[in-house]
Amino acid sequence: MPELGPLLASGRDADIFAYGPGLVVRRSRLGHSMEREAKVMQYVAACGFPAPRVEDVRAGGTELIMERIDGATMLDVLFRRPWTLRRNAARLATLHKRLHEIAAPGWLESFLGGNACIVHLDLHPLNVILSPNGPVLLDWTNARAGAADADVAVTWLVLAAAELGDTGVPAVAGRIVRAMFLRAFLRHFDLASVRASLPAVAAWKCDDRNMRPGEIAAIQRVAAAQAHAC
Repeated sequence: MPELGPLLASGRDADIFAYGPGLVVRRSRLGHSMEREAKVMQYVAACGFPAPRVEDVRAGGTELIMERIDGATMLDVLFRRPWTLRRNAARLATLHKRLHEIAAPGWLESFLGGNACIVHLDLHPLNVILSPNGPVLLDWTNARAGAADADVAVTWLVLAAAELGDTGVPAVAGRIVRAMFLRAFLRHFDLASVRASLPAVAAWKCDDRNMRPGEIAAIQRVAAAQAHAC
């Protein structure tokens, strides 16, 4: 059995460590089981979607051993090479559309009453690795059965409201790049249909304990503005 390697990344409730050649361990800090998440990843990968290969689930489900995906996140690439934003917006939209072509299995919980397809509910540039073999989508914790428009609406709100921690000039530049990226992303969808999903999605997102007060306020502003745009 390989030894646990260095810490590579930390998320909302899990840490990712190197684990031998070509593998990582995702370990829950709160003791949450990742068996369901692993099952979703295996399901979408079997359907041809680019998700990391699951190697094993152990320690009562609290450790997920999976394929290590090398490459920068789409978010890092956007801030280092902002001239690629249209290309990457198209990549993100394509990931949505490919995922939403996959029928949801009967064992997957419904999101807002939908069940037509798999929805990721966290499909944004920080969760996409641009590997040498193409984009790969990470973090399947929130995945459910739902409606495609609702999944796009979640991404809309995350892109519009997420606090990235920058200040001064980098913060201003970041807001400009993010706004341009969001506009380019939304051009790939029926805006009226996605807009119709915003109120319910915004209410769900504002109940997320991981959201900061500033992010909640920003989500509410976006939802109110789009309600007036209808």
